[in-house]
Amino acid sequence: MLDILLKRRTSRKFDSTKEVEKEKIEEIVRAGLVAPSGKNQQLAEIFVITNKEFRDRLAELNAKVWGVGTAVDPFYGAPVILLVASKPSPFADLDGAAIIQNMLLEATNQGLGTCWIHRAKEELQLEETKALFASRGLDISDYVGVDHIALGYSLAPTPAEKVIRPGRVHYID
Repeated sequence: MLDILLKRRTSRKFDSTKEVEKEKIEEIVRAGLVAPSGKNQQLAEIFVITNKEFRDRLAELNAKVWGVGTAVDPFYGAPVILLVASKPSPFADLDGAAIIQNMLLEATNQGLGTCWIHRAKEELQLEETKALFASRGLDISDYVGVDHIALGYSLAPTPAEKVIRPGRVHYID
C-alpha cells in the first residue's frame, strides 16, 4: 500500500481522446464506496460523468464558480469526472474526502492520473447545475457538493518523489 501512496501524484494534463475502461472506473468507485463514514450513515454519493457534453457543461459551470471564464478547463481535459456529493450531514465534507482519497489511490493503482478539483459546493448551488442534472432525471437540490476527481490517462511527465516538509510529526511519549 505504501508503494501506491508514494506513487500518487496530481496530473493537470490528460489525454482527452483516450477513454477510461469501464472496469477501471468500477474498481475506483468501489474503492470510494468502502471508505469510512460518520456513524456509517453512508450519505455521500458518487456521480460518474463520462458523457462528453455533460462533462463539458459541468466544466463551464465549475469555471464560472472559479471565476476564470470558459477559456480554461478546470478539469484539465480529463474524460471522466467523479463528483462526490452528500445529503446534508455534519460529516459530509469528511465522508466525501475519505471517498475521494480512496478513489485517488485506486486510480493510481489502476495506472490512471487524477486531480482533486474543488468548488463542487458552490457549483451544486447554481441553478444551471441543478438544471443540468435534472436534464438527466437527477434531482440534486438536496445534495451538498463535496469535490470532484478529474480522471484519465495522464500526459504529464512522471514527477519526482514528493518532498515532505520537515517538522510535521510530533511524538508525545
